[in-house]
Amino acid sequence: MKMFLTRIVLALRRFQQWLVAQLAFGLLNALKVFPADPAIRFADRIARVVGPKLWRHKLMMTNLRNAFPEKAEAELQEIAVASWGHMGRLAAEYVFLDRLFDYHPEQTEPGRVEVSGVPIFAELRDNPRPFIVFTAHTGNFELLPVAGKAFGLEVMVLFRPPNNPYIADKVFSFRSARMGQLVPSHAGSSFALARRLEAGGGVGVLVDQKFGRGLPTAFFGRPVKTNPLLAKLVRQFDADVYPARCIRLPGNRFRLEIEPRIELPRDAKGSLDVQGTAQVLNDKVESWVREYPEQWLWYHDRWHIKKSVAS
Repeated sequence: MKMFLTRIVLALRRFQQWLVAQLAFGLLNALKVFPADPAIRFADRIARVVGPKLWRHKLMMTNLRNAFPEKAEAELQEIAVASWGHMGRLAAEYVFLDRLFDYHPEQTEPGRVEVSGVPIFAELRDNPRPFIVFTAHTGNFELLPVAGKAFGLEVMVLFRPPNNPYIADKVFSFRSARMGQLVPSHAGSSFALARRLEAGGGVGVLVDQKFGRGLPTAFFGRPVKTNPLLAKLVRQFDADVYPARCIRLPGNRFRLEIEPRIELPRDAKGSLDVQGTAQVLNDKVESWVREYPEQWLWYHDRWHIKKSVAS
């Protein structure tokens, strides 16, 4: 009897996940009948209305107050609402990703996407070696691996699949066709990245996600745990490390930036300082977020405080 009830519960859960996936992709597919710009603006407006009514808005405001204690409440609310709009845009842009990336090195007229650091892309492509590009959930970060592939730069991208398996399968198929080789984040993903670096290739990682087993570091002056994977891979393969980000510009435009190689801290013996490197990553992401706070996902529980906010 117990086993039968378990099967029923699992079946109901799978149906719920399937239904959520159908609704999500149904809404996104409906946007395809409209031109990209109106659809993106519409998603922005809807998210600005719906987002502040969700429980996550409370977490978002707590995160913003902790990060910017010097800012007035009205300004924080303005950032929060703009951040919801950014998330609405991100969802809509996913539908039009093929059309959004229009950069070409020889174009004479400015397009929707501009790229800063083209010589770095070209140098990494023409002089293969182990390297790691890291980014954060700023702007439309999905455009960065699309740009890498467009420049002929093969980068193995580590990503965290959605919890919903039906959404995860669809997202994986979509990303694989446009972003090169993808590695879902799981127990064995670090080995795949290590093999890539050992073969003299490049990998891309997001470094601003919550990681309960991470190293103690600080982000906006508050304690957080940071994944040591990037630092450990650098230590093992002596890989170069490059920061990269996407900035959302007015008029549904974007600027993609890859920055020069960064120097990472080392101890007195010359070995890589793994914890110090994790802090360097946080400091870089923090500088990005401070510059464009509305373009980061503040609803994300980076500081692991959701339970305290809910209580």
